[in-house]
Order: sequence, then C-alpha cells, then structure tokens
Amino acid sequence: MNVALGTQPADPGRENEDFAAAGPGVAVLLDGAGVAGAETGCVHGIAWFSSTLGGLLLAGIAARPARPLADCLADSIRTVRSLHEDTCDLAYRASPTSTVVAVRVEAGALEYLVLGDSTLLLAETDGTTAAITDQRLDEVGERLRGPLDALPTGSPEHATALAEYRDALTGLRNRPGGFWIAGPDPQAADHALTGTVPLDSLASVTLLSDGATRIVDSFELADWKEALDVLNSSGPDELIRRVREAEADDPNGRRWPRGKTRDDATALHWVTS
Repeated sequence: MNVALGTQPADPGRENEDFAAAGPGVAVLLDGAGVAGAETGCVHGIAWFSSTLGGLLLAGIAARPARPLADCLADSIRTVRSLHEDTCDLAYRASPTSTVVAVRVEAGALEYLVLGDSTLLLAETDGTTAAITDQRLDEVGERLRGPLDALPTGSPEHATALAEYRDALTGLRNRPGGFWIAGPDPQAADHALTGTVPLDSLASVTLLSDGATRIVDSFELADWKEALDVLNSSGPDELIRRVREAEADDPNGRRWPRGKTRDDATALHWVTS
C-alpha cells in the first residue's frame, strides 16, 4: 500500500476543516462544512467534527470488515452525536456537517462510499479513469446561485448574496429533493453512493475534497487524466499548488465564479498496483 497525502487550509493560520487518513486497506476523507459567518451551535467547531467523525469512521471500517460502509458511517455519526449532544445545539441550522469519502479493501474488491461533493477518482489498469462524485449538492446549487455568480468574489454584495444562498441551501440539507451530508442525523448515511470494484482492475484510488478538484471541475485547467498524471509524477502537494496558483490568478472570481476565493484542499492518493 503506497499512500501519499497532501492538505492545505484555505489560508495560512486558519484551521483546516478537511480530514484525511489511511490505514492498511482503508482510507477516508472528509470535508467539514458549516454556514459561513454564522455560529455553529457547537462549542467544538467544524474541524473537530470532521476529524472526530473521520477518525471514528476509519477505525470502524477497519475493525468491522463485514459491516457495510454506510452502516459504519451511521455508527460513527451516532457516536459523534453522543460526544457533544449534551453541550451543543445539534438542531441549529449551522451545526457542523461533513462530506465523506471512504474506501476499504476486502475479499479482492474495493468497497467505496461517497456522500456530499467530495470525489473518489478511480484509475483503471487499462488507463481509463472514473470520477465518482455525489452531484446532488451541485444540482441544488445550480438552481440557487445565479445571482451570486454575477457578483465579484469578496465584494460586500457577493457576501450578502452568499449568505442568502447558503441560507437557502441549508434549508434543503438532508431532505428529499435536496442533498445529503453527514451531520447530526445518522440516516444521512443511507443516502450515500456505494459500490464495489475489483481491486485487480485498479492502478490507483484517489480521495479528493472539492478544494482540490477545482482544478478540474471548476477551473477546467485539467481533465481527470491530467490531474492523475500530476498525482502520479509529483504527488498531491503539486496538484494543490496548481489549484492555489489558479486561485491567485482570479482573486475576484471573475473568470471562475465561486463562493470562496480559496478553499481547504486535500488529496489522498493510493497506488494499488
């Protein structure tokens, strides 16, 4: 198992709300989220939530290989809830949440789970690639963000429109017709994308937060194969460096409208063959 991990917070000195880790035959990546500018209702914060949930999930999927990944995620959400439901307002609209990507090797197959807008990139031994992303958040967002994308990122008008957009988005979280993400309710795990792939068909497996996938899905400066070439030749840090370079070239979001000028970015690249 050959794993390389790179991660950076959106800005130096800020907490990184992404979390990624790997063990023998298992890996997880989580991208913590809240409502920008709002209190979370949680005394611990978003980074605590994503790292605590991620650590519990990694341990759970490694220790219980026969238990489905969605059930392991539901178990971990319940445990995290029990750790702070007496001190935090988990019904608050901005209570911490997180995307989840998890993989486990068992019986010659790679099991995977994807919940939220992080990405699992599978590279086949025949040279093809498949990006597995939960598109529901993007689909909901496209319906809501027209006024936001017309404004310069970082402007007061953009900040106001962004707050309104996030309020509307939060109202569609973890409900039919909206999108699903790990938060206080373990039932969200039932809505994750799951599947299996023969391990011998894979050359590598990569877990990416949406801050790292910007180079492909937002900026369109590379396709998945080109991103994979960077990961294989230079590693996750170089991929993130290229994201940061693009962000710096468009600080006001004129070329690439986006909610944040910069975002936490994480890539965990696992070469299987």
